Amino acid sequence: MDIKSLTKKFSSKGSLEFRQQGDGLILLDIQNQYAHATVCLQGAQLLSWRPLGSTPVIWLSEQAVYQQQKSIRGGVPVCWPWFGAHKDDPNMPAHGFARTQEWDLAEVNSHEDGSTDLLLTLEGNKDVTPLWPYAFTLSLQMHIGAALEMSLTTHNRDKQAMVISEALHTYFQVSDINKVSVDGLDQCSYLDKVDGFNEKIQTGPLRIDTEVDRIYSDTTDVCVINDTGLNRQIVVSKSGSHSTVVWNPWAAKSAAMSDMGEQAYTKMLCVESANAAANSLQLAPGESHSLQVCYHVIEL
Repeated sequence: MDIKSLTKKFSSKGSLEFRQQGDGLILLDIQNQYAHATVCLQGAQLLSWRPLGSTPVIWLSEQAVYQQQKSIRGGVPVCWPWFGAHKDDPNMPAHGFARTQEWDLAEVNSHEDGSTDLLLTLEGNKDVTPLWPYAFTLSLQMHIGAALEMSLTTHNRDKQAMVISEALHTYFQVSDINKVSVDGLDQCSYLDKVDGFNEKIQTGPLRIDTEVDRIYSDTTDVCVINDTGLNRQIVVSKSGSHSTVVWNPWAAKSAAMSDMGEQAYTKMLCVESANAAANSLQLAPGESHSLQVCYHVIEL
């Protein structure tokens, strides 16, 4: 659907504006009494969320590339139906295909309290069938208000079971990575991808002083990003998620990424709600599963 058709369909739904960016990608800007947000229809990728009067909570690279079939660096990419590299074929796209497909904006609802709900959906098509030969419906609901809520639901419409791994690959904006710690992972075991996937145990709060790429298993507790530079906490609560992924590429890898930049790693931290590695899911025919997250900010 083009911008003209989208504008006509959703013109009565409040302060919405559709626009094109880069290689024809369609973006939706939302402004309500609680927050500003931007969503790209490719990948159903939330690019920004800023509660009114606050510093942006979601990080977006200043060098992000807006290109067809390429995930935008930052925001909340949807990793599905596999997380990371494909387990059998390294030539398959990393983190699956959902983040580079055009999703359908199915619903927009503006509520009496001033918040806004979106529903985006993706189904199998000729582009993804060679990558994923199962019938499915994937939906992403977003609630944009004083808190940001997202729910990623997989429905297996096939006649056979399918195994998925998934993540909401959220990039959080921070003041300075050296002024940040993460609570909620103490004594959790994790796979250290930087150290050959060796299994280790987290001790105390997580502080970032080098490249970090970890999959914490069997984690359902709330995580809190403590940012002393901004005097705030970002609270990450979730359900239907049994993994937490933490990623910061640090200096060398950040500088090597053309869409990130040399010092960008100092301003971002990914804390991702996931079902990955040992927490991958098997869905029977007709079965559904929802991964739900809620982000809110506490100003200190």
